[in-house]
Amino acid sequence: MNIKIITVGKLKEKYLKMGIEEYAKRLKSYCKLEMIELADEKAPENLSEMQMKQIKEKEGQRILSKIKEDEFVFELAIHGTLPSSEELAEEIRNLGTHGKSKITFIIGGSLGTSEEVSKRADKAISFGRLTYPHQLMRLILTEQIYRVFRINAGEPYHK
Repeated sequence: MNIKIITVGKLKEKYLKMGIEEYAKRLKSYCKLEMIELADEKAPENLSEMQMKQIKEKEGQRILSKIKEDEFVFELAIHGTLPSSEELAEEIRNLGTHGKSKITFIIGGSLGTSEEVSKRADKAISFGRLTYPHQLMRLILTEQIYRVFRINAGEPYHK
C-alpha cells in the first residue's frame, strides 16, 4: 500500500521531526510512506474573508498539484467524521481490498483547506473538535497510520 501525507507549512521542531521519523521507520514494513511538505502563504494577523480565501486557494493549488487521479484522499478537517482507530483501520483495509492502494492524507495550512481541495477529497475526517498545531497533527496522523496497520495485521500495539 502507498500512503502519502501532504502538509502545508515547514516543520521546525526537532522533537516532532524525531517522532515522525520513528513512526515512518516503523511503517516501512507495512507500506510505502511519502511525506510532501508544501510552502505556506505568509499571512498577517488580521485578514479579511477575501484574503483568507485567496491564501487557501494558493495553498490548495499546491496541494492539488501533488494528488494523482487514482488516489483516495482523506482531508483532515474539523468538520469531518470522527472515526475511531478501529474504524479507520477497517476503512483502509476495505480500500485495499477494493483495489485502492494509493491513499493520501491532507493537512492544510493554518487557515484550513480550499473549497477545491475539499471537493477533491473522497472523505473528510477529524481527530476531534480540539484545535491542534499543524506540526503536531503530522505526528498524530503518522502514529495513527502506524496504529491502523498494526490493527489490520492483528499485532499487539493498539490497546
